[in-house]
Amino acid sequence: MSDMAIGNAASAAKAASLGKEKTLGQADFLSLLVQQMRNQDPTKPMDSSQMVSQLAQISQVSATQALQASFDDLGKSLQGNQILQASGMIGRDVVVPSEAGTLAANGMDGAVNVPADGGQVFVKITDASGTVLRTLDLGKPAAGLVRFHWDGIGDNGEALAPGTYGLAAQAGNTAVATYVSGKVTGVGMTGADGTYLDVDGFGGVLLSQVAQIN
Repeated sequence: MSDMAIGNAASAAKAASLGKEKTLGQADFLSLLVQQMRNQDPTKPMDSSQMVSQLAQISQVSATQALQASFDDLGKSLQGNQILQASGMIGRDVVVPSEAGTLAANGMDGAVNVPADGGQVFVKITDASGTVLRTLDLGKPAAGLVRFHWDGIGDNGEALAPGTYGLAAQAGNTAVATYVSGKVTGVGMTGADGTYLDVDGFGGVLLSQVAQIN
């Protein structure tokens, strides 16, 4: 390591040390208060109301720190419980929001979120360029999540190759959300968003995004 690198490292360590020294903890606060009482002018003793105020401040800071630590521990516990519960979903089918689905040998399963009085519902299967390959007529179903199955056959009657295809749905004149169905193969935890599921033929999806479990 060069002298310049060593000097930079030493400077960084010194700066970090100085930063820590500038941070006052509960013990430092109490020590300063005791020294203040010891060095006060006997003819002008410290105002008792000021002492009570300072003690109240340190008590409040201590309580806040303890509360934050409790919340942190609770958060970790809840995350652990959530991923443990989610592990029970492995092997089950879930319905998750997606604008594309994977055509397998047995076809593709999905769903449409139909609004109230949605009218006639159609699902369009498209290729990568947006060309419509198949249109599914779901009729006029009741409001809610309506399942559909595509056998992999195009409107021309020919079987399409397995792969990823686009999904678009319409209820009456309104575009509606599409979903795909897949089997949960694993669970995991992200740092900020919480528990996620690995769904076969789809990939990772947050647990909070799951619309239906079968």
